[in-house]
Amino acid sequence: MSWMLLALAAASFTAAQTYTDCDPLDETCSADNGTTASYISYDLTQSTDLAEWTVVADTVTATSQGAEFTISEEGDAPTIETAFYIMFGEVSVTLKAAPGQGIVSSIVLESDDLDEVDWEILGSYTTKLQTDYYGKGDSADYDRWTWVALSNPQEEYYTYTWTWTAAQLTWAINGTTVRTLTYDEAVNGTRYPQTPCRVRIGIWAGGDPDNANGTIEWAGGVTDYDDGPYSMYVTTVDITNYNPAVSYTYTDETGDWESIELTLANGTTTTVSGDSAATTTSPAKVNWATYFPSAGGRMEVPTGFYFYAACFALVAVLF
Repeated sequence: MSWMLLALAAASFTAAQTYTDCDPLDETCSADNGTTASYISYDLTQSTDLAEWTVVADTVTATSQGAEFTISEEGDAPTIETAFYIMFGEVSVTLKAAPGQGIVSSIVLESDDLDEVDWEILGSYTTKLQTDYYGKGDSADYDRWTWVALSNPQEEYYTYTWTWTAAQLTWAINGTTVRTLTYDEAVNGTRYPQTPCRVRIGIWAGGDPDNANGTIEWAGGVTDYDDGPYSMYVTTVDITNYNPAVSYTYTDETGDWESIELTLANGTTTTVSGDSAATTTSPAKVNWATYFPSAGGRMEVPTGFYFYAACFALVAVLF
């Protein structure tokens, strides 16, 4: 019985902070806005970088400790998301999770057809966190989530990274892989996250007294708002998009990655290449600000930039 309660509670995260305005598997939807930059870096201690994000709920403020997400009272759930989608890639978020019984700090990848990937750091637990994923919003099975050992995520900043391709998805903390999901392991790929996703970051009270008992138990107990406020701080977000595009369009109702059409900057359309999607790795990250300072610490790198910048740097060194 206890296992079932925890399983149902874990599934409840989707209802708590994830959603879709239009499910392309059920109806005709507008194309998803993409980005033609293959790499974007955000310094969320800077209000100019934070302003690039869409505030979904409540208020998020840039501070010297990072973007501050605070729960002060019942109903608070400050959340931000990117204004664009990516199609396979790498996402790294550096943050210090919120303390507090029942408080959940979350990082989410989610698509319009409810493919989803999660990091969930619960304030009730100082020695572990949870990873999870969904395919097409299917919560029929409860073996998707795992616990990962981690010391004091509410007191220390850690960098949480996904590397997401057509072949596999990895979760890593400070560069060390803690979980790998292959395409075939997700019900022969039918429940593998594989459609364009936005990045969403936020906190919510899983332990709110009005929540279901199973949700409260999963979150680690009832949240006492009088002990707050409870704050999460996010310093940086780095996003690598393996398939830069102006937009992404579902061409059928399969929800398969092969069915996604990319509209490129030159107006032409193409589909995701299976080989590149499965084998592409993110480019080496160089501190380009040393050579090309950007206002507010934000650097956007268009496709092909790495090659030309590397050539420039090499010439500078040789001559």
